[in-house]
Amino acid sequence: MTLKARLQEKEILVAPGVYDGLTASLAEQAGFEALYLSGAAVAYTRLGRPDIGLSTASEMADTMTLIADRTALPVIIDADTGFGNALNAQRTMRLYERAGASALQVEDQTFPKRCGHLSDKSLIAKQEMAGKVAAMADARASAETLIIARTDAVAVEGFNAAIDRAGAYLEAGADVLFIEAPQTEEQLTEITREFGSKVPLLVNMVEGGATPISGARHLEDLGFSIVIFPGGIVRALAHTAQAYYGSLYKNGSNKPFVDRMFDFNGLNEVLGTNDMLAKGAQYDPKSD
Repeated sequence: MTLKARLQEKEILVAPGVYDGLTASLAEQAGFEALYLSGAAVAYTRLGRPDIGLSTASEMADTMTLIADRTALPVIIDADTGFGNALNAQRTMRLYERAGASALQVEDQTFPKRCGHLSDKSLIAKQEMAGKVAAMADARASAETLIIARTDAVAVEGFNAAIDRAGAYLEAGADVLFIEAPQTEEQLTEITREFGSKVPLLVNMVEGGATPISGARHLEDLGFSIVIFPGGIVRALAHTAQAYYGSLYKNGSNKPFVDRMFDFNGLNEVLGTNDMLAKGAQYDPKSD
């Protein structure tokens, strides 16, 4: 099922954050129907840096290509600001679409951007962002590839301005709206009251961020269509990795940590190593 078709269903779509083929395959094994390739997660893992606009379009496209080779699940990819003006945004659309993305999320921050839950953000003009959305719609090869328009105006210009901007982006051709970092339950409710009958809505759950953490069922009841958990996997793995490296340095052995890790065979089972070797054997030369 395409992402576009899935969003016609009433049940909310939960899209966990991933950043490589391994996390994508683990999320698929857990039962998720779609994935979210987070620009923040790529910055955290590939660069070891914060989400302040340091990741490039090519790094994101390369990561998307590797994930698409590992799973057929639809992937929502973070396109940041489109990496420039409307023409840059068009190129980003073509690049990401060829890499296998099912939806591109583009935002109205200036470039370089920063995480939507950090302070001191700045925005481009509403009309400029609307132009980017329209340009991306013109550039996509398939109508099945969705444009998710994000506004960061809540923290910069206020909630009413965010509603106004979202409406302009919808008119410009956005398929999904994403008002980033609403600060209260009342604001979440107002977003769905304003747009819930017009277009699918995406909401972002960031542990320690500006938006109250809610479960998927509650967000579905409010009227949201997609909930993403973009950086949670990195926070979980970083916490584990910090403990692992500390233990290894202290003890000179993995024995004290063995109950918190896969052994060699366990990881190969998760990766499907035997299945892949068996598949490869089908193509081995046959003896006469």
